[in-house]
Amino acid sequence: MPLSLDSSLTEAVGAKSAGLLSRAFGMATVGDLLAHYPRRYMSRGELTPIRDLPLGETVTIVAEVRRVQSRPMRSRGGRLLEVIIGDGQGEMSLTFFNQDWRERELRPGRRGVFSGKVGEYRRERQFSHPAYELFDDEGDADARAQEFAGRLIPVYPATSALTSWAIQKLVEQCLTRLGDVPEPLPDDLREREGLMGARDALDGVHRPANEGHAYSARKALRWHEALVLQTALAQQRRDVRALAATRREAQPGGLLERFDAALPFALTDDQRETGERIAADLVAGWPMNRLVQGEVGSGKTLVALRAMLQVAESGGQAALIAPTEVLAGQHLRSITRMLGPQLAPEVMPTLLTGQMPAAARRKAALRVASGQSRIVVGTHALLSEGTTFADLGLVVVDEQHRFGVEQRETLRAKGTSPHALVLTATPIPRTVAMTVFGDLDVSTIRTMPAGRAGIETFVAPVAERPRWFDRVWERVAEEVEKGHQVFVVCPAIDVAAKGKAAAEDDAPEATAEEGGSGPRWGVAQVAEMLGRHPAVGRLRLATLHGRMPGEEKDRIMQEFAAARVDVLIATTVIEVGVDVPNASTMVILDADRFGVSQLHQLRGRVGRGGVPGLCLLVTEATEGTPARERVEAVAATLDGFALAEVDLELRGEGDVLGEAQSGVRSSLRLLRVVKDQALIALAREEADRVLAADPDLARHPGLADALARRVTHEERAALSKS
Repeated sequence: MPLSLDSSLTEAVGAKSAGLLSRAFGMATVGDLLAHYPRRYMSRGELTPIRDLPLGETVTIVAEVRRVQSRPMRSRGGRLLEVIIGDGQGEMSLTFFNQDWRERELRPGRRGVFSGKVGEYRRERQFSHPAYELFDDEGDADARAQEFAGRLIPVYPATSALTSWAIQKLVEQCLTRLGDVPEPLPDDLREREGLMGARDALDGVHRPANEGHAYSARKALRWHEALVLQTALAQQRRDVRALAATRREAQPGGLLERFDAALPFALTDDQRETGERIAADLVAGWPMNRLVQGEVGSGKTLVALRAMLQVAESGGQAALIAPTEVLAGQHLRSITRMLGPQLAPEVMPTLLTGQMPAAARRKAALRVASGQSRIVVGTHALLSEGTTFADLGLVVVDEQHRFGVEQRETLRAKGTSPHALVLTATPIPRTVAMTVFGDLDVSTIRTMPAGRAGIETFVAPVAERPRWFDRVWERVAEEVEKGHQVFVVCPAIDVAAKGKAAAEDDAPEATAEEGGSGPRWGVAQVAEMLGRHPAVGRLRLATLHGRMPGEEKDRIMQEFAAARVDVLIATTVIEVGVDVPNASTMVILDADRFGVSQLHQLRGRVGRGGVPGLCLLVTEATEGTPARERVEAVAATLDGFALAEVDLELRGEGDVLGEAQSGVRSSLRLLRVVKDQALIALAREEADRVLAADPDLARHPGLADALARRVTHEERAALSKS
């Protein structure tokens, strides 16, 4: 009986292999396995340059056995089998301990695929106990040898338990028994773009006759991914438009008009345009679903507050959820200050967090439940069952990438189709916005408010220039002498501690290169060092990290904001939203352990007032490494949107999209949001066209089938809550 894409792997390859695939890659069906595409191909006749193999990396090569020698080991019992393989340009050794039986297989003249971690012994490249598979072509004539040389070997993402060629054999088993495959692309699209059919594309990607065959197969499969993803997003946009939402209109002389009249400055053009779009969204008949992205300090909170006031005028409530207690407290103070003594009592901004004293929390929860408070600011406490709203009309999510989709949806479920506004200071490349947030309307605030003094950024490469480390702290003391304040950011709380005590719940988004040591600096170590420093030790120092009690964190931030602390030594708990205009300098230690966007976010904490900002990126990463490239990219520009593109190129979309978008991420196998942006745009147009003519996909059963398989219920839920 032929297999289908929905057949279980147990039926297709047996229980043992199915178990291995499940544990290694989470696969359950034939479709899952056949969507595990080769990451590259090798020719059987290819001679890989052994001399260029990178030390410490796991690689797969094609080579020929040259010499074999078995000898006793002097230092310990047993025998060592040494096999020399070559590729025409160099040689390397394979070593096996107490496995003389391999000498019968690995005879001189045999060729095959060898895979292992590249080591070095006496300055020669070496594999120790590599996996290998020999080509079975010894007894055949030249024609057979040429056939082997002409075909491509697929190289799959693999594990120690499942080698690339083991996966290839399992794929081959499934392809041999696979029946018809539903065609997800409309016939006219396939003809227009010259794409092969779905069944042929699967054959072509896994067992291509040549490079051109593989390219054509991958082109068709990229179209499959793009159309399925864009159709899911288009369906989500249509579903949202089908919901009914309460219209929230601003009235002449109402809260919003009075607030605007009292503003001591004019809105920037981008703030005004974004505000007009939001105002129009709030009076439409369906829920607003808008993402507002803008640089740190571009005024996103002001835009959000104006939306909250428009909702409050209708008697509705707005809830702003922030990722940390420090930021939630900062938002409440900022909102209360912006509202002023006239408007604040009318809307009663209320803070609700998990670490508030019980009595204060009960009082705040009562204000929220009764509708007395029309603007509510909080953390995860807003998600608890005990928090209820009288009329939740607007959900504002600050720094959406910090929240899982389930958390965001829990808050939205506390109202009846409330409007949703998502804020992010992490600029999103256009292609990512189109691919991942395609169900949201996107507004961008690029212009910065007047009066900003700007920021200078410098890399301090202390491995090459150790004296610069002392100069960093001299510079800190100089800034404090001028009357300014300084942030010092560390990647850990205590590098000497073990387990949870060592790091924040939110660890830096990038780590040192594979094989490197852990972070050198923690808050505890820096506080001790600076306390003894001749220039900095006499200053007013304080520490801040995410494992402190909420009240203590809030107290320290208020003291820093009031200029009663000169130098704040902290983790990334200060990354988002903390606003201290007098802070002039940001020192980031182990800067190479942070990602591009995180460094840019941290840098945005200084240069926020009339005081020029200075950011010092201290790193021991050596020149030319990816870690150093990240740091230097941040120093080279203040343009967060340019950095977002750099981040995407350096790290790949998998990391940039993040775990919160896991449903989308798992759908991106061949599609690349930078390289394939034109294809993604075409797929979006095609998805809209298909759904306009066939909303239920009744005439496109192959596309409906692919959607059901590739975008699961969980992934669709993730899309709906992004």
